[in-house]
Amino acid sequence: MNEIKEIETLLSENRLDEALDIIDKMIKQGSDNLDLLYFYRGKVNWRKGFNTQAITDYEHSVAINPKSKASHALEMARSVIDFFNPDLLNP
Repeated sequence: MNEIKEIETLLSENRLDEALDIIDKMIKQGSDNLDLLYFYRGKVNWRKGFNTQAITDYEHSVAINPKSKASHALEMARSVIDFFNPDLLNP
């Protein structure tokens, strides 16, 4: 669980690449916290602008645990992606 706290600290400090390294390593090892790890990886990908990858990670997290923190993040990410404002296209 220390690694989870380290990931949270790195995310709060916006040290995304370092957090991603730990997350990927833990996913490959088959951690007991896969739903949480996919959620955090989704957060990293979203912050880096990789929205499609973030949504995929959130979906993995929700598939593992439907009550995951990622369910809200997935809903919000989809609403951002689906947002359409025609006024922005015609200045």
